[in-house]
Amino acid sequence: MEKIFIYYSLSGNGDMVADYLKENKITINKVIPVKELPYGMVPKILTGGFLAGIGYRAKLTNFDADINTYDEIIIGSPIWNGRLSCPINTVLDRLEIHDKPLTFILYSGSGKAPKVDKLLRSKYDKIKIIHLREPKHNQESLKEQLKDI
Repeated sequence: MEKIFIYYSLSGNGDMVADYLKENKITINKVIPVKELPYGMVPKILTGGFLAGIGYRAKLTNFDADINTYDEIIIGSPIWNGRLSCPINTVLDRLEIHDKPLTFILYSGSGKAPKVDKLLRSKYDKIKIIHLREPKHNQESLKEQLKDI
């Protein structure tokens, strides 16, 4: 079964997940916004949280939305202000994923995102959601949490 992990990573947590999934022969596609968030962690948090809160879709560089050759889609996103990141909002708008098995891997400081869970479950049928608490700082639990992917 061919799988692809499409993700965004601001602080490296998504990159940590991608490195693990790459070891399991999963194709990796990191999305990169045309315009990055402002410099400095506090401005990034404030700006990213605000934009995610209003559902902003970031413009992406070189994103290929052709997923026809994959049997399963895995989407990775940090949680900003209780919502998906702006680059992943764009990805979800561009992909036709309603007929494929879909897993979301969400990474955040708390490891929880009830608002996002509710939104995703209302939008997509038969999805799997995995919450990770700061993968960069909790590497020992990463393999256990992702073992079924």
